Amino acid sequence: MAGSSHSYRIDKAVSALRGEPLFAGEPATLPALFIYAAERFDRSDALNYKRGGNWQHMSSFEVVRRAESIALGLHSLGVIKGDRVAIFAPNSPEWTLTDAGCQFAGVIDVPIYTTLSSGQVKYILQDSASKVLFVDSPAAFERVSEAVGECSSIEHIVFLDAAGDLPKNSIRLSDLEDRGAEFREREPDLIATLANAVEPEDIATLIYTSGTTGEPKGVMLSHRNLVSNAIDASKQLAFSPNDTCLSVLPLSHVFERTGMYLYFVNGMAVHYAESVEKVPDNLKEVRPTIFMGVPRIFEKVFEKARLKAARSSAVKERIFDFAIEAAKEYASAKETGQPSAAVRARHLVAEKLVLRKFREFFGGRLRYCITGGAAIADEIYLIFTGADIAIMQGYGMTEASPVITANSPEFKRIGTVGGPIRNVKVRIAEDGEIEVNSPGLMKGYYNKPEATAEAFTADGWLRTGDIGHIDDDGFLSITDRKKELFKTSGGKYIAPSPIEQMIRSSRFVNQVVLVGNERKFPAALIVPNFEMLASYAELKGLDLKTPAEFCRNEKIIDLLERQVAAATQTLSHYEKVKKIALLENELTVENGELTPTLKVKRRVVDEIYRSTIDALYKE
Repeated sequence: MAGSSHSYRIDKAVSALRGEPLFAGEPATLPALFIYAAERFDRSDALNYKRGGNWQHMSSFEVVRRAESIALGLHSLGVIKGDRVAIFAPNSPEWTLTDAGCQFAGVIDVPIYTTLSSGQVKYILQDSASKVLFVDSPAAFERVSEAVGECSSIEHIVFLDAAGDLPKNSIRLSDLEDRGAEFREREPDLIATLANAVEPEDIATLIYTSGTTGEPKGVMLSHRNLVSNAIDASKQLAFSPNDTCLSVLPLSHVFERTGMYLYFVNGMAVHYAESVEKVPDNLKEVRPTIFMGVPRIFEKVFEKARLKAARSSAVKERIFDFAIEAAKEYASAKETGQPSAAVRARHLVAEKLVLRKFREFFGGRLRYCITGGAAIADEIYLIFTGADIAIMQGYGMTEASPVITANSPEFKRIGTVGGPIRNVKVRIAEDGEIEVNSPGLMKGYYNKPEATAEAFTADGWLRTGDIGHIDDDGFLSITDRKKELFKTSGGKYIAPSPIEQMIRSSRFVNQVVLVGNERKFPAALIVPNFEMLASYAELKGLDLKTPAEFCRNEKIIDLLERQVAAATQTLSHYEKVKKIALLENELTVENGELTPTLKVKRRVVDEIYRSTIDALYKE
């Protein structure tokens, strides 16, 4: 291509599209996708990251060029098509470059969450038989070095960022790229040969499921799976090269991973958040037009704003509460029709006093947010919608690459996860389970033929494990996880997630887990919002300091009981929570109570808090 530093003609690379491409003129493999993005958009700021306090930029063609060098570097290490390579690092441009390099080489990459324990990392490395481990720093490697040492398949360690001496059999990413560049000089046509050898049906990645039940399973996703999903999801949500996004969710998760491909194929500018703690600052600097996040992010934003108001003064807290109710009322009215003059007037006042500050938190340029991974509470949806921050809730799973359905600016409905994206079909089985058919369906679970067979129906549809229904307009609603439904000793089935969502609407509740399988009634384990409780205690003159003191105090327990009762008053009698237990410590990924995507591992929680749960059911 004239004016580019590309080492081979773009049209030669696109010949990797074996057979008919999914969409005329659009790529069907990941190498072709990266080249397509460079050729069509040629951005000078395709990837943006902060180093030394300043934002740095990487062009579309630099991404391709460096990916080629990584691919050739891997080739120089003896890594060939179909081999597995693990990536154990937080989000960074190097993560994306490593992924792209693997795809150009036809190598299968295996992303690993940085929050996983050493034992879990060892399991994934051994199960995948990875030959190379990419890791961000020596400090991160130190945490898992013993586990890596027990994995006989690992031949090389590649550090994305490292200074000084390195462990045996290790190399810096920059050195790997240099090796690739030298290989290019000797064999200039090799990169084209490698990229053109990649078939749409080849496995691109092994993504290990979080494992809320049982051991993790490696989901085999092909190039066609990922590329088709990125393109089809793009059609549901109108993106353009004018859009800017901030990458916050871990690239180890398929939601952000496919999102990255979606950004590339639409020519968007991607910015990497420096860290979770720096997200508020980065939002103000980047001022994204699109923001992808899990519901917990939006809940945290709201909780932070609510706490700030509560700590300011009683007057400001009342103003905040008024504004929030006005936002919800206005958004609800818009969902069902036209807001009345009185509703619009209250909303206008709320906008001037409070709501505009919500938009300022996200930088003030948002067109909309996209959320998935878990259900977002109707209250949070209405609050943000009323503050003119549109939230498009979607639904997906790793085994579907991942997007299945999504709301869109033109097609949305509260309490639903939207309609199927293009080329995706959804049906409801007789027992209420959601089943899916699409080009994004996985090839299966790695080395697990029986689990693979169980995941599909006889006619090839994916069993999602979720219960739901589709309304007359085509909107899908998720009721609960099929495996999470539990039955009381009285024979009544209960779906815990909707009840937990109700309870979390209380400002005094941080986390909640419903229990009660084979028990007389449902009960709740609650991690309080201790910051909100501190404000309450100060107001009531209660001398409470530590989480333990709050959890043992009868007045605090009574407060939470009343909050639960108020939040769940519309439930049937058998669904209502009869008892609660307050927990001092937040449930975390590190302690094994949450998956990396912040879903509760119910079996683990049941085991850890067995004595607490048993005490709730003593006569």
